[in-house]
Amino acid sequence: MRFEDLIPLAERVGHALKARGETVAVGESSAAGLVSAALLAVPGASGWYLGGAVVYTRRARRGLVDIPDEAMTGMRSSSEPYAMLLAGQVRTRLRASWGLAETGASGPTGNSYGDAAGHSCLAVSGPVSRVITIETGSADRLANMVVFAQRALLLLDEALQQPMTA
Repeated sequence: MRFEDLIPLAERVGHALKARGETVAVGESSAAGLVSAALLAVPGASGWYLGGAVVYTRRARRGLVDIPDEAMTGMRSSSEPYAMLLAGQVRTRLRASWGLAETGASGPTGNSYGDAAGHSCLAVSGPVSRVITIETGSADRLANMVVFAQRALLLLDEALQQPMTA
């Protein structure tokens, strides 16, 4: 899979957001901005994409999305609880309908928490909230980054397929 292969999925997500009159904010780590890049490649994205941040370090977590160290007590990055916290925080800070987050280990080696390369936790916070963990089993950094972005977009797409509530 290549970055360009993400565009049809991003278009589907963008059209669904537009049809619903909703917005999205993105917080990503190991996908390195590819989720946001795919969404922003869709013409008209300014109508539903509010912004995003690559939250790759503790300093970025504090400064870009205002998650203090105290909020991380008993939690670690590259985990489902952190992915959900990040999704909720970007949603709240940008006043978006949806928050989408990704955190993981792209490779070629694992992370300091013991997760292997290809590990990623993805979360959607919004009218429907979901969190998943994926393991690609690959040490290919670039391929993992694209897969992480694809799976994040798929997770949001699945949430958007849920009926709108009145």
